[in-house]
Amino acid sequence: MKIKLITLGCAKNLVDSEVIAGGLQANGVQFTDEADAQDAIIINTCGFIDSAKEESIETILDAVSLKNQGKCARVIVTGCLSERYGDELKKEIPEIDGLYGNRDLKKIVRDIAQQLDLKSELLGERQLLSPKHYAYLKISEGCEHPCTFCAIPGIRGNFRSQPIEKLVREANLLAEQGVRELVLIAQDTTVYGMDYYGEKKLPALLRALNKVDGIEWLRLMYAYPYHVTDELIETIASSEKVCKYVDMPVQHVSSKMLKRMARRMNGEKQHRLIEKMRAAIPDFALRTSVIVGFPGETDEDFTELYDYVSDGWFDRLGVFTYSQEDGTPAATFPDQVPVEVMRNRQDMLIQAQDETQSYKNQQLIGKKLMVLIDEYDRDEQVFRARTAWDCPEIDQNVLIREACQVGAFYDVEIEASGMHDLTAKILNKSKGKALNWMSTQLPLISVT
Repeated sequence: MKIKLITLGCAKNLVDSEVIAGGLQANGVQFTDEADAQDAIIINTCGFIDSAKEESIETILDAVSLKNQGKCARVIVTGCLSERYGDELKKEIPEIDGLYGNRDLKKIVRDIAQQLDLKSELLGERQLLSPKHYAYLKISEGCEHPCTFCAIPGIRGNFRSQPIEKLVREANLLAEQGVRELVLIAQDTTVYGMDYYGEKKLPALLRALNKVDGIEWLRLMYAYPYHVTDELIETIASSEKVCKYVDMPVQHVSSKMLKRMARRMNGEKQHRLIEKMRAAIPDFALRTSVIVGFPGETDEDFTELYDYVSDGWFDRLGVFTYSQEDGTPAATFPDQVPVEVMRNRQDMLIQAQDETQSYKNQQLIGKKLMVLIDEYDRDEQVFRARTAWDCPEIDQNVLIREACQVGAFYDVEIEASGMHDLTAKILNKSKGKALNWMSTQLPLISVT
């Protein structure tokens, strides 16, 4: 049986798809990237914001079209969109053969196996869909934060942590498969353990994963600012394998906006936290995301955010326009911001961040850094690598034109910089330890 598996949305969805793929492969299924001639197309959907929902629906309709042409026997839909809008999808697209959510992956795998008329229901090991040298480690599921703009609690359910022992076993299995970098993900990584242990256990988890042989980089994503503790900061600073990089979505810097978003921190406390992290963690890089156009955002609120970005406080930045999501408190707030205003503010922030990142990249010329080789780009005839300051798929690359081994670490010297990429020459193959980090912090600047 040949199946095409399509994954949409975030890395958490990718992990879910890897579990589904492992279970079905254990039952004798073969996966293919061909557009037609499928026994089934399985679509793991995203339903977070409008653009993601639109992409998911378009992908489902494309698969249904192939089915109607006789090029696909079944269309199976799972993931966040079907969890959130299952009844509507059944009604509007009756050609869907199987419709599943995202809450119980073991049951979903069994149900899909039954839908495909497979004789056995083996769960199997997770089948990596990312390059073999890095993998995502989902440490918890669900969310209970009351952010007024976010539909995730209704989609993913209550917060549920995985035990440390289970995650360490999974990390060891991944290391045995050749994984060198683990990217820790959850809806909120910083509250990890509160439901299972009765206290925050992310520092303990990082220390345990730091001992796993074969893993060289541990990367922390989706850290909720309110739950970042002194113990966590010290653990990041002192743990050899933990990248000095944190993805910590702040969403805004205006205290008024943060209060309307129910983010539990005002702008001053959030700024003091960022200062503390920069002071305590050597060579620290902060990735964040912000929302522009949240209901009630005035020119003054936006200017406060724009100035903060222009001053270089964020090393990596994602800028999103507000999405009016069904069932969220913010969807009914007054003073909804016009779309054209949101998009203009988004463009302004992206330009400001491009200028700050370009400046910071220039400061890296001549520096000696360790990079991990991700892939060979045949079109550009260049190897694409990353520093410890860069997450797979979302951050910038280091471009190398010498022969390299994908999945290996190299010590390099930065020769040139652009707005989003660096160019480097190889010094030697690394054993996984940084050759020479910068002796000073990435600089704060003003480009206004």
